[in-house]
Amino acid sequence: MRIILIVLLFTTFHSFGQVGDVFPDMTTESLTHEIIEIPEGTNGKYTLLCLAYSKKAEEDLGKWFSPIYNNFIHESTSPFVFHYDINTYFIPMFTGAKRPAYKKVMAKVQESVDPLIQPHVLFYEGTMVEYRTKLEFDSPKIPYFYILDTQGKVIFSTKGNYTDEKMQEIINALAPSLK
Repeated sequence: MRIILIVLLFTTFHSFGQVGDVFPDMTTESLTHEIIEIPEGTNGKYTLLCLAYSKKAEEDLGKWFSPIYNNFIHESTSPFVFHYDINTYFIPMFTGAKRPAYKKVMAKVQESVDPLIQPHVLFYEGTMVEYRTKLEFDSPKIPYFYILDTQGKVIFSTKGNYTDEKMQEIINALAPSLK
């Protein structure tokens, strides 16, 4: 009984965002101008989505960038490094009054982001209502992270500032995707 309660508390505290449901459809554009439909366009791979819909959330998302890049994007030749066969996307969301800035911001980001990273940066322009409801966004000030399985179902989610503990939870959730 105690073990079940502890597991229930852990799951409730760390997961949100309709774990078990298919991620809602989202049309995005990469910095390389490729249109990627999520979850349909994730090609049957595990996918890590990192979403932000405010300037403050984008700043916090920046603290996640290096650990996510080093763990999931960078392809090390070292035999001692784990290799994940996943999609990893950073997604700034342009909704409401921010929608007109979409193309201008995209062009500015294109100039400053390494070409190797550009396929991993997707821009969303549209409404927020569906995502706020289905993904349980409760604050525009923090970034949100979702892991999708090969069928596009949310299997893990977390939110907020970077911590080593949250990063380890993401790594653990992605263990099935190791090469």
